[in-house]
Amino acid sequence: QVQLVESGGGLVQPGGSLRLSCAASGSIFSLYDMRWYRQAPGKQREYVASISSTGTTYYAISVKGRFTVSRDNANLTMYLQMNSLEPEDTAVYYCNADVKTIGTVKPSSFWGQGTQVTVSS
Repeated sequence: QVQLVESGGGLVQPGGSLRLSCAASGSIFSLYDMRWYRQAPGKQREYVASISSTGTTYYAISVKGRFTVSRDNANLTMYLQMNSLEPEDTAVYYCNADVKTIGTVKPSSFWGQGTQVTVSS
C-alpha cells in the first residue's frame, strides 16, 4: 500500500514560519496531484493548497501570499512553507495524494495521519 507521513509541525509565535513535509512511500507507480488540508478544533477539514505532478499550484484565499507548496518528485515528497503565521492557522495539517499503485489501473486517494501546527504567543 501507500503511506503518507507528515512532519515539521510544532508551536510557533504569530508572524513566525514553519515548513511541513509529506513523504510518500510504498507500492507507488505514479504520484499525481498532492494537497494540503487542515482541520482546526471544532471545524471541518478545509483545503489549503495543492500541486500537480508538473508543478502547477493552487491556494486557498486565506493562505495565498503566505504559504508556498512545492514538491520533490525524485524523493516523493511535498512541502508547505508557511510564513507570517497567524493564530487562525492553528490546526492539524493533513497531506493527501492521488497515487497509482503498482498493479492497478486507476489512481486512489491516500491521506497522512496529520501534524499539529499551533500558532500562539
